[in-house]
Amino acid sequence: MARAANRTLLFYTQRSSEGQGRILQRFPEKDWEDNPFPQGIELFCQPSGWQLVPVELPPSFFVAVLTDINSERHYCACFTFWETVETPQKEPSEADEDETPELLQTPAQLYGPKSLVLVSRLDHTEVFRNCLALIYTVHVDSLIVPLETVIGNLLTCIIPIAGGSQRTITLGAGDRQVIQTPVNDSLPVSGCSVAQLFRQLGIVNVLCLFCAALTEHKILFLSRSYQRLTDACRALLAIMFPLKYSFTYVPILPGKLLEVLSTPTPFIIGVNSSFRSETQELLDVIIADLDGGTVTIPECVHISPLPEPLLQHTQTALSMVLDPELEVADRAFPPSSTQPSALKIQDKEIRAVFLWLFAQLFQGYRWCLHIIRIYPEPVIRFHKAAFLGQRTLNEDDFLVKVLDGMAFAGFVSERGPPYRATDLFDDLIASQVERIRTEQDDSRKVMKHIGELAEQLFKNENPYPTVAMHKVQRPADSTQSRTGSCLASFPLLDDVAVQLFIDHAAAKLSTAPPVVKAELKEMVPSGPPLADIVDKNGSVLANSARRLEVVRNCINYIFDSKMLEAKKLMPAVLRALKGRAARVCLTQELNQHVLQNRAVLDDQQFDYIVRMMNCTLQDCSHMDEHGIAAALLPLVTAFCRKLGGGITQFAYSCVQEHMVWTNMQFWEAMFYSDVQSHIRALYLETGDRDAPKEGMVAPGQQGALELASEQTRRWPALSKETQQELVQKEESTVFSQAIHYANRMSYLLLPLDTTKNRLLRSTGLAEVESVSNSYVTNSIAGSMAESYDTESGFEDAESSDVANSVVRFINRFVDKVCNESGVTNEHLKALHAMIPDIVQMHIETLEAVHRESKRLPPIQKPKLLRPTLLPGEEFVMDGMRVHLMSDGREEATGVMGGPPLLPAEGAIFLTTYRIIFKGTPNDPLVGEQVVTRSFPIASLTKEKKISVSLSMDQFIQEGLQLRSCTFQLIKIGFDEEVASDLAEVFRKHVHKLRYPQHVQGTFAFTVGQSAKLVEHKTKDKNHVFTTSFRTLSKNLVKSAKRTIGRQYVTRKKYSPPTWENRSMSEEVEPSSHTLSSTIRSSDRQTMSNVVERACCRDYQRMGLGTLSNSLTRSKNEPFRISTVNRMYTVCRSYPGLLIVPQSIPDSTIQRISRCYRQSRFPVICWRNSRTKAVLLRSAGLHAKGVVGFFRSPNAPSAGEPDNSADSTSLEQEKYLQAIISSMPLYSEINGRNTLSGFTSTHMSTSGKTHAHNIHTGLTCAVLPFVNPFLQHSASLLIKGVCVCACGSGKWGSIRGSGRLSAYNPDVGNRLTGKESPQANGGPSEPYFLRQQRAYLYIIGDKSQIKGGKQDPLQQWEVVPIEVCDVRQVKNSFKKLMKACVPSSLTSDLNMSFHRCLEDSEWMNLLHRVLQVSVLVVELLATGSSVMVSLEDGWDVTTQVVSLVQLLSDPYYRSFDGFRLLVEKEWLSFGHRFSHRGAQTLAGQGSGFTPVFLQFLDCVHQIHLQFPMEFEFSQYYLKFLAYHYVSNRFRTFLLDSDYERIELGVLYEEKGERKTPQVCKSVWDYIDRLHKKTPVFYNYMYSPEEEEVLKPYTFISNLKVWDFYTEEVLSEGPSYDWELVRGQPEGPGEEVAPAAERPETAAPKSQRRVVWPCYDSLSKVLPDAITKLLQDVQTLEAELGHVSEKWKDSWDKIKHIQRTETKLESRLFVSSSRSFEGILYKKGALLKPWKPRWFVLDKTKHQLRYYETRQDKEFKGVIELAEVESVIPGTPTMGAPKTIEEKAFFDLKTTKRMYNFCATDSQNAQLWMDSIQSCLSDA
Repeated sequence: MARAANRTLLFYTQRSSEGQGRILQRFPEKDWEDNPFPQGIELFCQPSGWQLVPVELPPSFFVAVLTDINSERHYCACFTFWETVETPQKEPSEADEDETPELLQTPAQLYGPKSLVLVSRLDHTEVFRNCLALIYTVHVDSLIVPLETVIGNLLTCIIPIAGGSQRTITLGAGDRQVIQTPVNDSLPVSGCSVAQLFRQLGIVNVLCLFCAALTEHKILFLSRSYQRLTDACRALLAIMFPLKYSFTYVPILPGKLLEVLSTPTPFIIGVNSSFRSETQELLDVIIADLDGGTVTIPECVHISPLPEPLLQHTQTALSMVLDPELEVADRAFPPSSTQPSALKIQDKEIRAVFLWLFAQLFQGYRWCLHIIRIYPEPVIRFHKAAFLGQRTLNEDDFLVKVLDGMAFAGFVSERGPPYRATDLFDDLIASQVERIRTEQDDSRKVMKHIGELAEQLFKNENPYPTVAMHKVQRPADSTQSRTGSCLASFPLLDDVAVQLFIDHAAAKLSTAPPVVKAELKEMVPSGPPLADIVDKNGSVLANSARRLEVVRNCINYIFDSKMLEAKKLMPAVLRALKGRAARVCLTQELNQHVLQNRAVLDDQQFDYIVRMMNCTLQDCSHMDEHGIAAALLPLVTAFCRKLGGGITQFAYSCVQEHMVWTNMQFWEAMFYSDVQSHIRALYLETGDRDAPKEGMVAPGQQGALELASEQTRRWPALSKETQQELVQKEESTVFSQAIHYANRMSYLLLPLDTTKNRLLRSTGLAEVESVSNSYVTNSIAGSMAESYDTESGFEDAESSDVANSVVRFINRFVDKVCNESGVTNEHLKALHAMIPDIVQMHIETLEAVHRESKRLPPIQKPKLLRPTLLPGEEFVMDGMRVHLMSDGREEATGVMGGPPLLPAEGAIFLTTYRIIFKGTPNDPLVGEQVVTRSFPIASLTKEKKISVSLSMDQFIQEGLQLRSCTFQLIKIGFDEEVASDLAEVFRKHVHKLRYPQHVQGTFAFTVGQSAKLVEHKTKDKNHVFTTSFRTLSKNLVKSAKRTIGRQYVTRKKYSPPTWENRSMSEEVEPSSHTLSSTIRSSDRQTMSNVVERACCRDYQRMGLGTLSNSLTRSKNEPFRISTVNRMYTVCRSYPGLLIVPQSIPDSTIQRISRCYRQSRFPVICWRNSRTKAVLLRSAGLHAKGVVGFFRSPNAPSAGEPDNSADSTSLEQEKYLQAIISSMPLYSEINGRNTLSGFTSTHMSTSGKTHAHNIHTGLTCAVLPFVNPFLQHSASLLIKGVCVCACGSGKWGSIRGSGRLSAYNPDVGNRLTGKESPQANGGPSEPYFLRQQRAYLYIIGDKSQIKGGKQDPLQQWEVVPIEVCDVRQVKNSFKKLMKACVPSSLTSDLNMSFHRCLEDSEWMNLLHRVLQVSVLVVELLATGSSVMVSLEDGWDVTTQVVSLVQLLSDPYYRSFDGFRLLVEKEWLSFGHRFSHRGAQTLAGQGSGFTPVFLQFLDCVHQIHLQFPMEFEFSQYYLKFLAYHYVSNRFRTFLLDSDYERIELGVLYEEKGERKTPQVCKSVWDYIDRLHKKTPVFYNYMYSPEEEEVLKPYTFISNLKVWDFYTEEVLSEGPSYDWELVRGQPEGPGEEVAPAAERPETAAPKSQRRVVWPCYDSLSKVLPDAITKLLQDVQTLEAELGHVSEKWKDSWDKIKHIQRTETKLESRLFVSSSRSFEGILYKKGALLKPWKPRWFVLDKTKHQLRYYETRQDKEFKGVIELAEVESVIPGTPTMGAPKTIEEKAFFDLKTTKRMYNFCATDSQNAQLWMDSIQSCLSDA
């Protein structure tokens, strides 16, 4: 029973000093004994603060909720009305300063709030509203009833809390109210609040708030209505039933307490929307706006959703409740009545859905309860790990958080006791779970069940739903506005009269007999047990009966001492133990071999049993959700073996390396499980104490909870002596188990060798010992010492002592379990005194065991194999024993067939050049093979620590994963004999070698120097630079002239240069340079090398310029070699000699360079030998350069800066016009090719309409990834390009075989994926389109160039494209590495190789680069010059110009040409190899960006499509891809020639090498190797003259480079040729070892097994030509002849083959081609006459015709067997008009009539006679 009202308060209308209302009266004036007065109630009744208003507001009502210190909730019903304020002029003195101006402006008539407040522990909102409204009505209507009487009756009204009764109350004012109490007070009362909440926020938002509340997040409701805030909070708590919210719960938070929102603890709070702005800075609060219907979740907050399929089922059920029409919306004949239920019924239906949800979430929870005490009060604990494991939800984030939360802890303590009153949820768990499981997929049955639950919930709230006898008076004129002047203020009441009412009622209540309602208690049913669900991670095979049979047989073989049979089965058993069923089977089988808690084994049996235990435990999580570790715990103290001297070693000393033993929750669960078993045994009448360990018994037996329920029921009837005896017995049981577990924990936490501790041992004390077969391992317990000292807040003096750390851990465990189990303080003190003795005694025992175990013979570990080193390569760290783990590549794991090569045991070596692993596989079937995996240390991209475990004898302490950009992954685990500090030293050395301080610390510089870094010379740097470079500049020109003069003497001689303007560029400020090494001025060879590096010979080959600095112009010399950059002052990343237009002086170049990024101005790098179009390269323009270059010339000048900009812009234009003027096509059309002629005519007239504005409309048809808006005008340009390009170039074949020489589709349409237009536009179209073509196309960044209107007189066009940013390339490469070399196997389809390859977008980047390159090739072929001006000019620009030259010029597809191409475009023109490759410590942050690798991949794609056009092989490209990041050679170091000359390493004489074996240049190494072996040569090389390649660039035509995926574990990467199988260079030297093998009587098989990823296919099965060359060298060696070089042999064979081919072709032509010549042939209907080359073939009896005489494939053929007659003909329509009539003749066949026309009548007669002769011969 409870009072309807505990307090009635009246608030005063004036503001207090704090700016809030104050209490005027309270009744009763003294506190009730059982209910103290809630403090701070004034704030909650006026949440927005006390304030005056100029207009009287209608009365308002809401209920606030207060929670006291005892977690009791008080419901404060607040009824507020407004009264006139009598003295408003006094307000300013009492108000805040900031409100004073506002009050001074207020009208004279103001209204202040006054509140009637009713405080109660009962939640009857409507009753409170009626009562307070009645008091207000009595006052307003001036009823004759005294207010004291009404309030006195209200305070003395007693209402039962629950029981389903109804009580009629009256307050003495003619009113009557019926209060119905709920049947069961454990079920929440919600009214309509839940349904209202779903209408306000929707299903998804409410479910989000539901999950947030259960997972303990902060939730804030916003609304303008206070009552809606209360209802929303009440609704959220109602749907959480049976869980109860135990954190801060404030449905209405006053504005003065908003700082509460910053509390770190979870809460559910409601705030008025007027304070919305003050909630914007809350970063971890979920805000639900009830008025707007939105839920805002901060980015930092992650709400775990309900597990599937529960989430989907719940959403479906809720939608069917809220919107029944949804189910039948698609029916053709929907039912007539599908309206939703009434609001009250719908409220209960929604709550029924959540009850139904919780029944599925918590089903079977009672089977995981541990009862550890029955008397005097039940103590219950929940086994969370077992519940999650049996439900297979251990990885579900939502359920794990719910079980760890405070709400579930209260749920267990409230609903855990087995004997108590039950409610609807208990019945649902006990009897309805099976029904829910079977009906969950049938929506109609689900809704029927929900309806039944909703009916029960409704009856609980409304036991008498038909009763409605409310009679409450309302104010007579409540609907009309009242004036404050006619209404008197609420009077002060008589305290004495009210107190008399209270005293009278109290006296009457004291004399009444007490109302006692018996509480119905019963045994709580547990419901059906949890089903044994199959482990999600275990496959069907893992849990098959065959696997379990293998485990049983192996164990039987072990205990029958059949060790050979057990050894055969052991690998299969270890694989089977990955599944849960096999692990459970193992524990069951081992239990059967334990007799009297002991099982003594011999050494071999002990080793096998321990090995299986470790394999079983390594796959168990630290939670042990499947109970495997719990089942093994008694077994590890049972199995043992006898050592010498009567000492016994138990299995627990060998299975300590598992995290589960350090998990406190595991030990607590095990302790509670055993205590429950012993408590159950204590009360069993039979006294059987051999109960199951986990307390779960078979049906028919009495379980622990049932037994506890019976004992609880009997407790009141027992005598005090019996009760006390039972309490003592239970307490003694718990105490004895605590002692037992202190011993068990010391067994598993103390290591066998207590002097070793994995985390705390020092380097000096760590001895490297041979590991015996006693399975000595280090305990995890040592790792706890540091953490516990940290938590305690101080460092223990003996923190390194393992014993102390174990004692502290056990003490914590004992304190926790004993306090929860009710162990007395005396017993607890005794335990604490006992634990150190237990630990010390066990340590003494272990010392003897350890001493004897070391005498056992050691396990034979594989011998460490040392790798072969390169000349000059040295060891930095000697081999450390490690295990090479398998990664995500399946080939080496045996998954794809064959024995597994990985994991392998061996050693990791660190040298000055490489990281090397060398070892042997663990699998005994391939134990004789050698596994090698290595990569250059300079290619390391990422290293990270990992934790690894193996199902083998040794247990790894820690691991390391090393990833290389050469597509290698070394994933190792350090052996236990390797100290942890050595592993850390290894990591530090790796980092130091990977990122040296300077480039001179790389292997290319330190080779042969014992890893000593070269120190820089810093003395007089400026003087050195100036002297050396001035000397260089003087000799540079002379050497260039001499070089040009030596080569290509057939070309015209150029006039020598003059040096009149040289002084300007030579005067350089010394302080602006920082060279640190000298260039010897007397070294003429160096000067010659500089010129050679400047590629002057290549420029001379293409006819590009002479070395001249004068302004004299000649028509034959449009370009010159400029020395403006000889001192590297104009652009440090450019070479010293550059090709520029002859007419442009050096001073202009210096000014132009400032407009380009990095001063990389346009220079010519290649010239088309046929069209004379040139290819230029530059960087993108600066923003200022773009404005100056493309702005309108008509803009008025505004001073000298603008004039300077105009001057620069004009010079840029002159530069481009000079290039255009050099083109023959321009000269033919304009009749001039000099800039002077152009200036006098065109430039002078274009002053008003100058060519600054650039037309960008052509770009979209050029490239598909450019703005699609500009396609129309672009198509005109590209069609023009296509027309001119017809008949030239070669297109790659998709199949790689056959050539489509006649296939010349439209370029632009091909790039955009459209069909080519038909050639039916007439002859005028090419001429028209030719006029639209520009002479120069500029490929620029789309982001930098903004388009404008095209000038009709302008000669160049800009093609803006979107280039690949280096960040895109970097990120794409990272994803490509993970796709090609994944770190672990995965079954996720989204992580498959092809999906990851697609996600990396690597092929898309290749497609884009190739696409742009092919476009430029086609533009150059049409006679238009192209300038590539992208980014900074050293990444994408270099890729494009290199590919363009490779595709256009066959010279660059040879060895010498490709080397020259790389040296010219990549090295001389300053690609940032050092920066992009992160070669030094300074570049570590920038990361690895494989721009050059991307170029090599593009070359590889072209090589695949045109295999006969390249002199070098695919291996040549792989070799460069490997060594450009290996730092073995100096070729690809540093970022420019300037930096290479600065260090004095650009050109070095051969005599300077200290070791002849060490090559400093990769090109020298390739040349040496190429002379010895044909590994770099392409035998299919058969180039065609002036062949232009046009590869297919679509992604479907591109292939993944096998460089990314191939691996040879037998020898490692094959790119360090000296290291391959330890053999020196030479193809024929591999045969020698085979000849030395002793012959046997048995015949040798020629078959050989080739393993994927192990053998090198090119060596095991070489191609036919390589094999024949090897055989030739072998035979020559056997005959004693001098072995001839392979190239000489190959050249001889090729020469003989060509001679024979020519002879055969001559014979064939003379014999088969009897007659040939040109004839005009009339085409089919409506087609014109066309000249063809006809061949009359007597041998094949055919008349074939070709397009031209040079064609090799005929256009058509006429079989002479079908010819009927050859007769003279007559001219027909369209025939050639100048030919006489007798030259026509007709050839009639069985199919059609052919019309021919010869050049004259004699030739026609000759053709007719020849054909007739062939017919006669036939």
